[in-house]
This record gives sequence, C-alpha cells and structure tokens, in this order.
Amino acid sequence: MKIGLIIYGSLDTVSGGYLYDRKLVESLRKRGDPIEIISLPRRNYAAYLTDNFLFRLPCGFDLIIEDELNHPSLLKANKQKHSYPVITLVHNLHSLEPRSAWQNDLYRVVERNYLNSVDGFIFNSNTTCDAVQALIGKQKPFIVANPPTDRFGSNLNENQIYSRAKESNPLRLLFLGNVIPLKGLHVLLEALRHPAFDFRFDVVGSLIIDPTYAHKMQEKAKKYGLSSKVFFHGILDSEALIERFEHAQVMVMPSSYEGFGIAYLEGMGFGLPAIATTSGAASEYITDGENGYLIPPENASMLAERLTRLANDRELLARMSINALRRYQQQPTWEQTVDHIRNFLLQMTYHK
Repeated sequence: MKIGLIIYGSLDTVSGGYLYDRKLVESLRKRGDPIEIISLPRRNYAAYLTDNFLFRLPCGFDLIIEDELNHPSLLKANKQKHSYPVITLVHNLHSLEPRSAWQNDLYRVVERNYLNSVDGFIFNSNTTCDAVQALIGKQKPFIVANPPTDRFGSNLNENQIYSRAKESNPLRLLFLGNVIPLKGLHVLLEALRHPAFDFRFDVVGSLIIDPTYAHKMQEKAKKYGLSSKVFFHGILDSEALIERFEHAQVMVMPSSYEGFGIAYLEGMGFGLPAIATTSGAASEYITDGENGYLIPPENASMLAERLTRLANDRELLARMSINALRRYQQQPTWEQTVDHIRNFLLQMTYHK
C-alpha cells in the first residue's frame, strides 16, 4: 500500500500522539509500505479552519491516514471526490479537553462534521472509541489499537522491584509528560505542599510547549519550599529516562483527561504503580488500589492521601508495584498491534 499520513508540524514532536504516529510510520515502512508525510503548518484553531479554502487531498495513494488532531483543516477536503479510503487516527477528542462549555460546544460541532467525513477509524483506546461513537451517533469500520508502550524494554524482575519499593524514605515520584495544564502538575504540587512524608519528585517533559505554565510551576515549587525536592529535567534521552524509571517508585500524573496515557503503562513496565484520574482511558489498565490509584481530576487532597498511604506502607507499595509489572506484561506488543492495523488498512482498500 502507498499511504499518505496527514499531520500538523513535525513527526518528531514530543507527545504520546506523535510517538504513536512515528512508530506507526516506522513499522509500516519495515513491512514494505511506502508512507509519505503530508505536513500542515501548526497554528491556532481559527487559522486551521482557513486551510479548508486551499488544501485538497493529494492523488496517487492507496489510502490516506489523517491524525484526528488535524480535523479543523480537513472538513472540505474529505468531502471532495477522492479515489481512496480516508482513515482517521483518533488519539483524543479536542472537544473533551477541559475548557469553557461554549468553546467545547463549538469544537464539538466542527469535530462531528469531520468525523462524519471519513471512511473509518483507528482508535487508541476503547474510551476514545466510545466517545466518538457517542458523538457521531453511528458506526463506521474501526479498530482499537493501543499505542506502543514497549519501547524501553525494562530488565527489572519482580524481586528487584519488590526490593526497590521497600527502600526507606524518601518516596521517589516520577511525572512524565509535557508540562502543560492538561497534565495536572499544579494538582500534584498542591498535594505536596504540606507533605506528611519525605519525597523526591522528578518532572520529565517539555518546558517550552507552554513556557508560561512551566515557569509558573517552577515558581510554585519555590514558593512552597520544595526546591530541594522537586527537579525539573525537561526532555530526557532514552538512556536518562530509563534511569529515572528504574530509580522511581511511583508514577504520578493527575491529568484532566487522557485518551490513552502511554506514560502510565511505560512506568508500569518498570514496576511503577500509576496514579491517574478517573477522566479518560486510564481505567482500562489501572485498577484502583491494585496496581495504582484513580482519583477525580483536580483533587489534590485525595492525591495527597494516596501518596501518604504509599509512603507509610511499603508492603502495600511493593505489592502494587508487582501488580503494575504484571498488568504491563499483559499488554500486546507494538508489533502485534501494527499487524492488526495493517490488516485493517488492507481491508479498507479492498472495500473502497
């Protein structure tokens, strides 16, 4: 198959969604499928809508995959005549992210219009699948294909993970995500404002996507007297990130919403219990009280209580750490997932 992939900006953008796109391109090319990246410039939402006046789907492909992030740019293009199926890869609905109701009402109209214009879907989670089906009110061909979570290949065994969890203070926490409001770092810092336990907290993720928010978080850590306990690393390479995974004891990222949440499962691969929120797809692999905790979004007091519980009960932490590893091991490999995706794409080209 000759495939076109439509994205905004660069395929090397640091985020879970772009990681998915990047790994998909790499894996399909290994299977002999030529893929051309069709990049539209990154701008604001209103400017994306103006793409509909000029952009047209290109010729010469057997199939086009569109990252759903590009939905405002492709409303008109998808409705014009084309000889191949158009599949959208949905990581997360824009209209489900936390913002004012009137804004999401507008985004929902645009997003519904776009989703009705495509021939099929690749969803990153059952949660995303359900959200799209609820929005468009009808079913089109689709598959659910979880993102790659096996890129690091941890070598830690259960004995090592158990021993690490039993190590005494400080409790070692890891946040892995771009430092943006959606990821909830402000909630975590609030939970740690008056800690009832000793801790070390490593924040790994881009500080330049939303520099105003990132600076505010760094200043908040200073204001709360946490400068000696909270460390902002920015983006780390794979080797340095693996060191953080191996050193940490708990993965914490109280996001307002996650369409999947690759980072949680990556941490679970190193035996890190994951603390996420009840909003989004984390409940598909985090079982509250067994391999992590699920708390309501923006609930700093409950987050503080859960962290205190783990800090004070290292046997509980050790048990949850082993459970986290075992749940990770149930996840399909990325290579299995790509085979599933490719079979779906072939079926769509045959039925067009």
